[in-house]
Amino acid sequence: MAERRAAAKTAAEPDFLQFNDLACEAVGGKVIFATDEWFAPAANLLKRESPQFIASAFTEFGKWMDGWETRRKRIPGHDWCIIQLGVPGQIYGIDVDTSFFTGNHSPYVSIQAGCLDNPPNLTLEGDRTGMAASESQLAAVAKLGSEAWPELLCVSQLKPGYSDCCHNYCKVNFNHRVTHLRLNMHPDGGIARLRVYGVGQRDWSSVSPQQDIDLVALTNGGVCLGCSDAHFGHPRNMIGLGRAVNMADGWETARRLDRPKHLQVDERGILQVPGWEWAVFRLGHPGVISSIEVDTNHFKGNFPDSCRIEVCLLTPEEEAQCIETRWNSGKWQVLLPPQKLRPHHRHLYGATELLRCSVASHVRLIIAPDGGVSRLRLWGQAAPTSAVPANQKTPTPSKL
Repeated sequence: MAERRAAAKTAAEPDFLQFNDLACEAVGGKVIFATDEWFAPAANLLKRESPQFIASAFTEFGKWMDGWETRRKRIPGHDWCIIQLGVPGQIYGIDVDTSFFTGNHSPYVSIQAGCLDNPPNLTLEGDRTGMAASESQLAAVAKLGSEAWPELLCVSQLKPGYSDCCHNYCKVNFNHRVTHLRLNMHPDGGIARLRVYGVGQRDWSSVSPQQDIDLVALTNGGVCLGCSDAHFGHPRNMIGLGRAVNMADGWETARRLDRPKHLQVDERGILQVPGWEWAVFRLGHPGVISSIEVDTNHFKGNFPDSCRIEVCLLTPEEEAQCIETRWNSGKWQVLLPPQKLRPHHRHLYGATELLRCSVASHVRLIIAPDGGVSRLRLWGQAAPTSAVPANQKTPTPSKL
């Protein structure tokens, strides 16, 4: 396989960053309670965009900050909020981002997890700047008993929000489905963003074997497990909700430096180039893919020339080995042969384009020579449990 050498990974950058952010507002995550939001509302924690700082920005309550910042506490206790995940699932890692909170960050943080079958009827609406929880809100949230939820992260010191230390990464070892989080600041201060990286979980017993479903969607448990390059946008964006809002909401690679000086095409008009880029996903459930959507929405001058899709069926042990070898495996079968792509266009492929393949658990999208794809949809039918070999079933996290 012709590949560009992978860029060296920063020592502080953990592997779980390639997973889905289950708490992001873009997937429906929301803050449903906060003790105090004097300087900046807790809803900012879940923004899709990276934090920003505007030196001249002030409100009537003080300095405007792009995050959650409480007042300097002068009463007993500590500040905390409850977050409802947009996609319930298993959490593998957390990033508590203190960007730009340099003299006002929370010195310590802890995080607890809950799995609630019936989401509480708690909401925070409008601009909450300058506000604190009311007595009725405190009484309603007390019914959750969140102070007794198990810990994902014990009380831990946070680093200030300078660019070289603002990301406070925490690997999580918690084999339970999570729907809600309690984020505790000890005792007060500011946090810019909370990223909750994991894999969505759904009840597949409620899905009919005849039902067509997007097997790779993050809401159905799809997850990116590796890629060759993600210079401008990570491939996990391709399995997000709806259509992409802009180019940043898709997968985009750098331009390959091994592009021929003079480009040539074959009889189908597909560029003949030596290299390509790839992204690998584990499906939310093994299944048979019957139709595909490759959407280059927003990518008008930087779309790939062509793409192809391969599939395979892997055991958890084989998956781990493939991750170690950067997916240089010989088990791949071609599902979609090379297809010429168009800019800013939804490409739909069905029975006439797809080759017949059996049950798959993993897919590899290959683009040539480089460029951007906004969404990947893999429609098909989940394989019955009896049709999946026992050693190829991924264990499902238990409920709390």
